[in-house]
Formats: sequence, C-alpha cells, structure tokens
Amino acid sequence: MKLVTAAEMRNLDNTAINDYGIPGIVLMENAGKSVASKCLELLEKDYTHDGDLTIKRVLIFAGKGNNGGDGFVVARHLLNKGLDVKVFLLCHPSELKGDAGTNFKILQKMNVKIFSVLEEKDLHRVDIALMYADLVVDAIYGTGFKGAATGIPGEILKMLARFKRTVISVDLPSGLEADTGKVNGPCVKANYTLTFGLPKIGLFLEPGANYCGNVENVDISIPKELLESPQIKKNLITSKWCSKILPRRKPTGHKGDYGRVLILGGSMGMTGAISLACQGALRAGAGLVTAGIPRSLNPILEQKLTEAMTYPLPETENATLGQEAVDPVLELAEKSTVVAIGPGMSTHPAGIHFLKKVLSAINVPVVLDADALNLLAKILQDDSNFLIKLKVPLVLTPHPGEMARLTGLRTAEIQEDRIGVALQNSSEWGVTVILKGARTVVACPDGSMYLNVTGNPGMATGGSGDVLTGIIAALIAQGIQEQLAAALGVYLHGVAGDIAAAEKGIYGMAAGDIVEYLPSAIQKIEKKYRNKYTDVVYND
Repeated sequence: MKLVTAAEMRNLDNTAINDYGIPGIVLMENAGKSVASKCLELLEKDYTHDGDLTIKRVLIFAGKGNNGGDGFVVARHLLNKGLDVKVFLLCHPSELKGDAGTNFKILQKMNVKIFSVLEEKDLHRVDIALMYADLVVDAIYGTGFKGAATGIPGEILKMLARFKRTVISVDLPSGLEADTGKVNGPCVKANYTLTFGLPKIGLFLEPGANYCGNVENVDISIPKELLESPQIKKNLITSKWCSKILPRRKPTGHKGDYGRVLILGGSMGMTGAISLACQGALRAGAGLVTAGIPRSLNPILEQKLTEAMTYPLPETENATLGQEAVDPVLELAEKSTVVAIGPGMSTHPAGIHFLKKVLSAINVPVVLDADALNLLAKILQDDSNFLIKLKVPLVLTPHPGEMARLTGLRTAEIQEDRIGVALQNSSEWGVTVILKGARTVVACPDGSMYLNVTGNPGMATGGSGDVLTGIIAALIAQGIQEQLAAALGVYLHGVAGDIAAAEKGIYGMAAGDIVEYLPSAIQKIEKKYRNKYTDVVYND
C-alpha cells in the first residue's frame, strides 16, 4: 500500500480537482459521508434502547480548514439519521472559506446546535457535553498541522485525550504531524482513524502510531491511476503485498532450485550468531546453506547445525577470518547464489582487509550485518567512496547504533529522522539499507521506501538480527530481487516474532523462537494458497 506525505496528498487532491475536474466539495462529501457511516456502524453495535439511534449523542469538533469541512458533512449525515448532534467550532465562522464554508452554511440552515469555542469560559460547555457523549468526531487539524497546539485548541485536545468512549479522527488525530508521526504537545487518542485517498506516513511512525487506533483507508473517488502513481515511492508492507512477492514452488522443484546461501562469520564465543543466521535461512526456504567459519570453530558448528553444512576456513591467531580466508571464500562464493557476512564475525583488525577484498571481488549479491557493518564503518572512514565502487547488489542491515557508526551521525540523529537518513544514505551509497528497530525502514537507491509495522519489543534480544540476515539471504537465493527480499524479509521476521510473542509472551522470547515460528509466518501470508500435497488452504 502506498504511503504519502502531506504535500503528496495535496498534489493528488489538486490533480483530481484541476486535471480530472472532480470538484473539491465532492471529495469532501465522500470523506465526510464515509466517517458518518463509520459512526453509525459503531453506534449500532451498542443497542441499549431497542436499536433507537436517536438517543445517541455525537459531538463534532471542527477546525477552520478542510478537516473541519469534513466534520460538517459528518454532522449533516448524522443529523439526517435523527441522532443528537452538536458541533463545537474552534474558530470564528467568518474564518471558514471555500468548501468548508459552503458545508457550514448548509449545516446552519439545518438548525444544528453549533457552539464556538474561542474563550476559556466556553470550555465548561465542552466539559459537560463530553460527560454525556457516546461518540466524538475529531475534525480539528488536518495534514498541515505542525508543532504543538496551545491555548484553547490545546485545552480541547487535552479534554478529548481524556474522553473514555469512542473517538473517530478525520484523516489523522489532531495534534499529530502527518509526515513524521511526531506528537509535540496534546494530541487526540483515537479509537479509529479514517484517512482519505492514501494513508499518511505519520500514522505508522512512532509515537504517532500509538494515537491512531485502527487505521482505515477510505476511497473518496480520487482516480486509481493517481493513487498508484510510480512517483509515490513510499510503501507500507502488507500481507497482501508479501503474498504476491513470495515465490510459489513447483511440484518438480528440488533443493538446487531454491538457491545456495553462504554465510560467513563466527568467532570464539560468538558461534550462536552464525548458527541462528543459518537456521533463519533454512526456515525461509533456502535449498542449501553453508556456514563459512574459522577452522577451529568447525567442530562446534557441526554440533550446532544439522541441516546446514559447514566449511572450515583459514583463520587468524585469534580464530577469526582474515587475509588467508579471502581466496577460499571467493571460490565458495562462485558456487553460491548469495553471500551473507557478519554474524559473530568479531571486529578483529584482520577482518577489515578480509571484507575489503571479498566485497571488491565477489560477483553475487551480499547481505552485510553485525560486525561486518562495524568493519565497513572503519573502511568508510578511510575511503568514503568504497561502497559506490562496488559492482554487486548489496544489502546493509544496521540497527541505529551501527547506522551511526556508518554515517558519523549520533544515534539520536538517526532516530529523529529514520526514513530521511536511510533514504539519503541508500542513494549515496547505491545499496539497499534496512534500518532496523520499531518500524523498520527499507530504503532503496532509487528513492523507494518500504515501512514495516510487524514485530514487537520481545524481539529486542540478542540474535534476532542474525535470524533476519539469514531470512533475507534465503529470499534472495530463491530469486527475489534484493530490495523486495529485504522488505519481505523484515515483514516475515516481524510476523514470526508476533506469533512467538502471542505464544510465549514478550519477556521470555529468544531469537530461536523467531526461527521456530518462521514457517507459521510464511503460512500466514500464503493467503488462499492451496498446497497441492496437504490440500490445506491458509488464511490470514
């Protein structure tokens, strides 16, 4: 599903109005009518008086912009259904212009109860009304809101945040920034957010996502070709999208059809990392998986891994991969579909030379994680153009701390603008960047971006990232283009974590649980896909 910024949505609206000739008031009517329908749907679920909706009290809080205009349409339709509707206007009526002004004038002629809330004394009326209201519609601020609401509007937002019954926000909760998800002051905490045309990206970013409740995207008659424009490059990863990307297996398939994954890493005390990466790759469907490890670790990995193969490589005196391992690794890579480097690798100085040589000579896609990223950061300090010169597809999987080391920024700066930082560096380096964390961002060199909303705090445990590396490598091995494999991989990883959390709780989760539930995660997105051998239909 496409995601948009406020500016992108304004452009879509303007194009629909000016180029297609759809009057703005029609778009407003469709938006308001959809919210009114949602109000009726929710109120009808609570029949306490023999289904008599006329006893239901609905409050509409409206600002002076188009969001307020949507609210006036909601009020009109609910009034026509016989509900007790009151409108609280957070501006002087003379400030209402255009389509919003037109809908306000219609509402005035219908003799609806309209109260302006402009002074502190007006807040008492609001407080009393909220005590008896069944439902509130928040139509105060739209996508243009930034900063913090103060004065009377700020007090209203605080009152709505305390309201205990149902709140529906129009397009986005008032007090939330559409592009960033930032909440800098009081903000409405909605039970439902009905967003129009396309979802605004701030609805899915922290902390804004916590204020939106259930987000529903509403068709308001903007032409489909506009909503699907390739110029809109931000995407929300969904189960439906993933089910289209996940390759279907032929009855005649064999292990050679599903790719050969080579995972390089391991050091003393860190054998678990490469083991988890191998298991993640196997559970994500790779045909053959090989762990390339320092020679002295081979007996340990042969015990840890049953289905994956091991390949002992020349090692340094500290049992890490160094210069002598370069040629054997390149020979192994020739027989591999994809190579992952980093799990448990250590940051021994010899690893810098190893990584530079391998990346400069390898000819298959590479996924870099963990210590390989820390070694890469040191390479970039000496040669900032190193990544640009590489000729193979590269996927980097940093958490914010690793991204800070790669870019020279502070971790706080990374977190302040996760999407912007990921996109900028993906473009400059010419690589796919997976910036991990709550709401993982997959940024691509062409400027496209995929946002993931699966996963939970229980996944904040050692080894979780190693599993993800294996998953992504396995998906690339099965023929999925690197950027799509990255997006599909983070979604599957999160779904497996969510299933694990439901089964075991977030406190006791370990990375191995993500591996365990990965097959269930894949089944979950195979919506209505019939397995010819078990005759089972998997549904979400």
